Amino acid sequence: MKPAPRGPAPEDAEARRAVPPVICYPVAGLPLPDLAALDEARADWEMTAALLVPPREARTFDVPAGHFFRIGCPEGAQVGDLNLWNAADLAERFYSGKTRALHGTHLGRGDRMWSGFPYLRPMATITADTLDWYGFDAYGCSVHDVIGTRCDPYTHCLLSGGGQYHHCCHSNLTRALAEARGLTPREAEAAVHDVLNVFMCTGFDRATGQYVMKASPVRAGDYLEFFAEIDLLGALSACPGGDCSAEHSSDTAACHPLSVEVFCPRVAPPGWVAPKVSGYDRSHGW
Repeated sequence: MKPAPRGPAPEDAEARRAVPPVICYPVAGLPLPDLAALDEARADWEMTAALLVPPREARTFDVPAGHFFRIGCPEGAQVGDLNLWNAADLAERFYSGKTRALHGTHLGRGDRMWSGFPYLRPMATITADTLDWYGFDAYGCSVHDVIGTRCDPYTHCLLSGGGQYHHCCHSNLTRALAEARGLTPREAEAAVHDVLNVFMCTGFDRATGQYVMKASPVRAGDYLEFFAEIDLLGALSACPGGDCSAEHSSDTAACHPLSVEVFCPRVAPPGWVAPKVSGYDRSHGW
């Protein structure tokens, strides 16, 4: 963590601190999703698939391009860890770091989940969020973050003095992907990646800069909804931390299932076309 100032400050220290920041990636040039067209398409749809993700487990699901999917909280407060892949190519997967750089630390309606290099295209667009009322609270926390990586057994082992826990979200996602695609655990683990923390309420401690979590505001009936820009394979883990009010990577938290529903619109959103991969020529100056 960033230490408190310890060395002597230069004479112009305050002037240096007062330099205003600039946005690293101005997004005014990004093609914006047509939310009105997406709303029009979702007004007349048919549910084509539904599944329940058990507590402390993960499940996979398929979403064809042009369909919608909704992650819901059907019972008690529960957060989930979401991975997305191109259904035809597991090498193309969600890139949380670039999504964070483009849209910010927490996602909401109109934000997109981007794939990694060399593809860098929208995989899914968030179309509805029943927790959009939360905003940022007095602690600087909000919901649906792309800053946390996912709870994992390696960090748990490190911080617990050798503990072996097999229901961290990383392991849950690994098992689910391995089963869905007939992979070995090691093959599947290599494809599991940093997540969208659905419903999780997080931020950074202002004194230390540490990643913090608090009880999620999610309640039964809440959901986060997406539009699939390409054919997707998704995996969702119902985190062993439950609502993440105290801890994760253990069997002590009260945990609940999550739901996934897939919807097919009667007609595609007006004007929508599946995005192409990045136009960069990949020469890297050679």
